[in-house]
Amino acid sequence: MHWKARIHARAGSFVLDATVAGDGTPVALIGPNGSGKTTLLRVVSGGHPPTAGRIRVGDRVLYDSDAGVRLAPEQRRIGYVPQGYGLFPHLNVLDNVAFSLTSVRPRPPLGDRLSAAATLLHEMDCGHLLERFPARLSGGEKQRVALARALLAEPDLLLLDEPLAALDAATRRDIRRFLAGRLAGRNTPSLVVTHDVRDVRALGAPSVYALEGGSVVQSGTPAALAENPGTDFVREFFS
Repeated sequence: MHWKARIHARAGSFVLDATVAGDGTPVALIGPNGSGKTTLLRVVSGGHPPTAGRIRVGDRVLYDSDAGVRLAPEQRRIGYVPQGYGLFPHLNVLDNVAFSLTSVRPRPPLGDRLSAAATLLHEMDCGHLLERFPARLSGGEKQRVALARALLAEPDLLLLDEPLAALDAATRRDIRRFLAGRLAGRNTPSLVVTHDVRDVRALGAPSVYALEGGSVVQSGTPAALAENPGTDFVREFFS
């Protein structure tokens, strides 16, 4: 996977030049709080458009300020699991997951959407949760449901923002294994924001990009960054 970016997040003026393509292996984004990691995901997903630059996923241009290309979020074919999972509290698990297919064109009939959602949830060991509402789910269950919703529409890119941060230690280990298996079994490139080096290792991320002050300050393999950290944060992260 190739990824390059230049961002000025704190000033509210975004300049992004990004290309994402690959074989389904995840890329990790690390950095201190306020470094621009979540902002970067929002820019790529279309939730916060840059003022200039270009974003391309595979052969599809999602944003190009010079060419006047600005695809709406629902046109980008991106699966996004935000911090806190973003589940709709008034919908049960089945309807939450099926909702992701409402942006597919042509839109599948309701019965087909529900059937596809139920099938995926069963595959992800969540079949017993179909009728539950988010308030009755554990942190690990919410994470699995949120991931199912992001994957159901078969996105071209998967964005995961601190997917394990809100989980207790035992659940975190379980979901790490679950995520690693799911990402390895799909040919969908992913960007994973994390504050934990164990996530990078467990998910098998071959590339790490370190952000500080809204800019990419170092990138490379986990081994290369651990051996030659370019900033204090990178040094502390891998220690």
